[in-house]
Amino acid sequence: MSIPLFDVNSQEPLFDPEQRRTLAEAALRSITASTAHARGDDFLRILVKDLAEALDVHYVIAGRLVHMDDGSEGIRTLALWGGDGYQPNIEYSLQHTPCQDVTCQSMCFHGSDIQRRFPFDSLLVDMRAESYVGMPLIDTDGKTLGILSAIDTRPIDENKRLLALLLLSIFSARGAAELQHQERTQQLEEIVRVRTESLLAAQANLVEQEQMAALGSLVAGVSHEVNTPIGVALTAASSMGSYADQLVQLLGGAKVSRAELIDIAESLKGAAALIERNLARAADLIGNFKQLAVDQVSEYVADLALHDYVHGLVSAHSPELRKAALGVELDIAPDCQVRLAAGKLSQIISNLLMNSARHGYPQGGPGRITIRARIEADGDEADLRWLLLEFSDDGIGLAPAVREHMFEPFFTTKRGQGGSGLGMHIVYTIVQQLGGQVCAIDCTPGCHIQIRLPLASTQA
Repeated sequence: MSIPLFDVNSQEPLFDPEQRRTLAEAALRSITASTAHARGDDFLRILVKDLAEALDVHYVIAGRLVHMDDGSEGIRTLALWGGDGYQPNIEYSLQHTPCQDVTCQSMCFHGSDIQRRFPFDSLLVDMRAESYVGMPLIDTDGKTLGILSAIDTRPIDENKRLLALLLLSIFSARGAAELQHQERTQQLEEIVRVRTESLLAAQANLVEQEQMAALGSLVAGVSHEVNTPIGVALTAASSMGSYADQLVQLLGGAKVSRAELIDIAESLKGAAALIERNLARAADLIGNFKQLAVDQVSEYVADLALHDYVHGLVSAHSPELRKAALGVELDIAPDCQVRLAAGKLSQIISNLLMNSARHGYPQGGPGRITIRARIEADGDEADLRWLLLEFSDDGIGLAPAVREHMFEPFFTTKRGQGGSGLGMHIVYTIVQQLGGQVCAIDCTPGCHIQIRLPLASTQA
């Protein structure tokens, strides 16, 4: 409750200067105590209420300087006390208002006739304002951030003016500090947002590059692998040409024996079989790699015969696996059918295979990788089924510190040796995108990764 310093009718002082000083100090202590633990807009709301009570005025406004749609400057109130309670915040132009003088960093005081002095300020008319005291909110760089003003429907005399200027000058500094803190917080948040977006874009780009690099590695391996059967086929084709020449010579001679014809025919048959086997091997390698390459850039959801599909993926990686002396065993039922995004599944298995080949056997193989898969029903939802995929090897395994961080981006045990640290993060990201879960199981020896992927309710 405020204690009036002046007679309501005459505006004569009710107390002598010493009493007024004591009351001013009491008002200052009261406002300081009530706003001590408040921050930001909460501080301003408490401040305008307490100032209105201490000064016994109808309105107190705390507002921020803003740019209006027409390019002019204006005030957007952050806290507005009017009469007996808080009023909705408003926005108004500074033109033809006493607040315009305040934003020029000068204290503004009009003890009476404020409407006559500013006849184009309709807000003063709506408030039925008679007097005005305003103080700018200036930051530490000397920039005007806003205003703090007291407006009353009665005149304010010189004695009350002194108290108003005292309180407004003290708390305008605190209000300016709050506005400056808000501005800097917003600037920092914007900087963080922009940098976070940049980092996420860079990370996405690196993940894409890692996926393309993995495909590039497969291209080199498949190219080398395909060269062998094609080279054998070319050699066999050359031999067939030689056998054909011998046959022509025999047929052009005076005599030709049955045994000689049978011998050349057998040679031609053997060469043809050799060509067929090796070209079929090359076609199989190229087909598996082509399917892998197409799948990894596709989001298409397809019905997959899981055993055959995973076998094709393993075959596409056979050059890298053979180089590391690793064998792969599939424990997947031949009739296991799933409906999944084939490209996502191929990326998961591809990264798991390459992770084992590059990290599981530092001294090289031999080693064995096992891929198990089965379909299980959700106990809570009968229609929801999951693909449980287990990938394990018998390599060096995972230290506790590695297991804890292995799915984080850029974490690698091959730092400085060509490891990007994105392989297992890609696995984690894809599994999350598909709505599944992935975890590393503590086991000895080797590495054991367990993945659960949701399947459509139509799957058996």
